[in-house]
Parts: sequence; C-alpha cells; structure tokens
Amino acid sequence: MTNKDDLVADRYRLVGQIGRGAMGVVWRAHDERLDRTVAVKLLSFDAALGDTEGEQADARVMREARLAAKIQHPNAIQVHDVVEHDGRPCLVMEYLPSESLSAVLNDRGALPADEVARIGAQIAGALAAAHDVGIVHRDVKPDNVLIAPDGTVKITDFGISRAIGDATMTSVGVIAGTPAFLAPEVAGGDKAGFPSDVYSLGSTLYAATEGTPPFGVDENTIALLRRVSTGEIVPPRQSGPLSPLLLWLLRTDPTERPTMREAEDYLRTGKRPPEFQPRTATMALPPPKPRKRGILLAAAAVLLVAIGLVVGLAINRGQPPQALPEPLVIPPGTPSSRPQSTCEAEYRITNSWQNGYEALVTIRATARLDGWTVSWTLPNGQRINNLWNGTLSQAGTAIQVAPAQWNKAVDSSTSFGFIAGTTGPNPVKPDVTCSAR
Repeated sequence: MTNKDDLVADRYRLVGQIGRGAMGVVWRAHDERLDRTVAVKLLSFDAALGDTEGEQADARVMREARLAAKIQHPNAIQVHDVVEHDGRPCLVMEYLPSESLSAVLNDRGALPADEVARIGAQIAGALAAAHDVGIVHRDVKPDNVLIAPDGTVKITDFGISRAIGDATMTSVGVIAGTPAFLAPEVAGGDKAGFPSDVYSLGSTLYAATEGTPPFGVDENTIALLRRVSTGEIVPPRQSGPLSPLLLWLLRTDPTERPTMREAEDYLRTGKRPPEFQPRTATMALPPPKPRKRGILLAAAAVLLVAIGLVVGLAINRGQPPQALPEPLVIPPGTPSSRPQSTCEAEYRITNSWQNGYEALVTIRATARLDGWTVSWTLPNGQRINNLWNGTLSQAGTAIQVAPAQWNKAVDSSTSFGFIAGTTGPNPVKPDVTCSAR
C-alpha cells in the first residue's frame, strides 16, 4: 500500500492524492532531484490477471508511456518519466493545478457553444500533434481533459487505456476506452484509430454543450455498447452553431469524419463544415413505379376478350355456352385481411440560429407500416446539410425522405431530423405529406 511521504524510484516524494480512477491513483509529488512539483500516477490492473498477464500489462504500459513521452505540445500533459514502484509501473507527469472537464460539467452543467469550441480547439491541437507522430489516444473523454484556472486546456492519459485493455480483454472482457465516448466501430469490436479519436472528441464536446453524452448514460455497459455500435445518436439541441461540426465529427462512417487537424481548424476559426449529403442519398427523385391498378385493368381486359372468343366459338358450333361463375362482390366496409395503414408527419423546428436551424419530423402510423415517404418543398435560400435516421432524395426544391434500414417498419411512430442552412429570413414550417407503403 502506498502512503503519503513514500519515496517512489528514490526520487519522487508523494505529497497528497489528487485523483483516483479505474486505472490507478494520481499523487502530487516532489521531484527531489530537480526540485519541482510533478504528478505521479500509480497504475493498477484487475486482480484477475495472472502473473504472466500482469507482466505483459506492465510491458504494454511501459511501451505506451514511452510513446506518450514523445508528444510535445502545449495542450498535452507531458510525460517526464516511467518508473517502477512496488513492482508496478508508474508515470511521472507534468503537474497542472486544474480540474477536469467532467468536474466542470458537474459543477456548472452544460457550457456555452463558444466556450466549448475554445476547449475543443486546444484538445484537437494536442491530439493532432499525437496523430502526426502515429499515436492514437483511445480514451478521449471529459475525465481526461484538464482545465487550468487561466483557461489553459490539456489532455492526459495517452494510450494507457489501450495498454491495460489489451491485457484484460482476454481474461475479464474489458474493452479499452469509456463506453459512452467510444466510436461505433470500436464499440463493435474494431481497432481504435485516428478517426475513432475524432469521434470521441465529438462525443466529449457534445457532452459539454448538451450536458450528456450523445448515446446517454447507462449502468448496463453491454446495453450502452450496443447502442453506441449503432451510431444512432440523439441529435444535439443546445449546441447552436456548433451542431453542424459536432454532426461531422460524429459521422458513423469513419471515412466521412474530418481529420483531427481539420477539426482543430474548424473549432478555432468557427468556419461552417463543408456541406455533404448522406452516403445513401440520391440527388434525383426515383422514377415512379408502375401502378398496380393499371396492370390489373389490362389483365382483366385480356381475360374478357378470351372469354368472348370461347363463347363465340361455342355458339357457332351450336353448343350452349357454359355458365360463368357469379362475380365475387365484397360489400362496402368489409375489412380486408390486413388493415390499410395511413401515416401523418409532424414537422417541428427544434432549434435555430443565424443562418441555420434544426428540425425534427415525427411519423405516426394508424397500423403497422412496411415503409414510408415524407415529402415537402424546401423554401428558397435553404439547404439541408445533415440528415439522420432517413435517406434523402432531392430534385431542386422537392424533398423526399425515405426510411433508413432500421426504421423502415413502424408499429406506431418513428422520426428523423436534419440540420439546414438558410440565407433568408427565419425558417418557416412547410407543409409536409406522409405516404404509407
């Protein structure tokens, strides 16, 4: 057990605890050789690890820490040294009097978008520097973002979650990273990479402006991981002008996210992200399908002609024609074997700002739907930049939204939303039409 005044590596005198987490305890310490204050992180692993796995975990931590020491950036906590204490690795790091972004959010609640952008730009700068030298953070979250009293922001714990997670994965099923802030591909079992850091940055900034992570919180880790793996986030409602950039960072497809350097640039400058349509979108409305009623009428006409020929031949031969069956008449109001469903769409503008707004469209069905389409005319000067939970088709100002794969079948209701830009006056609610399929 480690106590105050213990000497680590014959050099670092422990002064007092400043933090505790899943991966260990952080102490404020005095470097007696260089006469400076440092932070010492005493790492701890799951007790289920055997001797061999523990040694492997130690080796991984040492390797990852040495890599982290290569990062030189004013917004990254510097790793000074990697030492051993009581047979376990310890990180000796720069000491920054600060509180975590997580603590700030617990104290103040959701933060204004402009403040979050300033925080995000500093984090993104440090992460971009790490990516430049080939290092993936793997655990970007509010707990690992430190904010000093003068507003300086620094990120810590590069690569340590991966080092510990690698060893515990086979024995106790631990996944490296924090579930609420993981990228969908990592939650689904793929390896973390530069795009997953970008996604986790987006999740962190989303939590800062919205007050909760994009997938919410859940004590059931498995349930949360399943939700994260779908990529179906709750759309931002309080992020204002930062919303389009958050949605870009939080794209489900890793190839559609910006690089970390691009994220830094957009956060620092406040530029609007480039406009793009969903990968499943088509820019022209699909041609109308042949109407079944016309096909049935044509078939009936052919059948009547054939019956006429048979009757005519029978008469010519002096044989009485065979009686035709009585037609089947369905009384009005008789229900069919399956009720016909209709749907209606409710269009609501949920947030607006200068040159942009967010809308949510809710589809309600009177009976089960196997498909639906919502149509409306986009007012002049407006454009749809990002759409979720649906597939967009557009021809001029004519808009059609069809379901995504996961909300095609509807028992009662579903919804989709979008971010739109506008060069005109405040957005006006259009007339929308819902067609059941």
